[in-house]
Amino acid sequence: MPDHSDNSVSADSIAAAAGKAAQGGGLPPVHLWNPPFCGDLDIEIRADGTWFYQGTPIGRPAMVRLFSTILKREGDRFFLVTPAEKVGIRVEDAPFVATDADIAPDRITFTTNVGDRVVAGEGHAIILRGSPTEPRPYVHVRAGLEALIDRKTFYRLAAAATDGPEGRAGVRSGGRFFPLEA
Repeated sequence: MPDHSDNSVSADSIAAAAGKAAQGGGLPPVHLWNPPFCGDLDIEIRADGTWFYQGTPIGRPAMVRLFSTILKREGDRFFLVTPAEKVGIRVEDAPFVATDADIAPDRITFTTNVGDRVVAGEGHAIILRGSPTEPRPYVHVRAGLEALIDRKTFYRLAAAATDGPEGRAGVRSGGRFFPLEA
């Protein structure tokens, strides 16, 4: 993707607009925003959840959190959107990483690297991709955005697994059973 650092769209302008949109607290209503596409910005989210701008890691967690609140997925593409601008970014795998989980008998609450908390269940499925020897577990966070469940958290889920339908091991949360094996 081209570097558009020479035009009027920059990480700073997106951050300023996102900060203004988020002043009401909670997540901005990105699903309601359909601004014109302004080009691609040299931002990449790596598979480990690290955000990069122009090849350099974004070291301010508050900035990463702010950008994560205005992230939108359309098909296979990811965008940062404000009411006035929409810029494309690159995502290697999933935009978030589930770094922890509170595991109760029928409630699993995941915490992501950007501070989102979601309870697995209706609308927040645990999805298993990959192969039986190299599983890639994800949890749906919001609006088509997923978090890769990190290894230690997946091992904790596996330790809490019980037998489910068809003898497959998995976990229960939000009244649903999620298999942890193919």
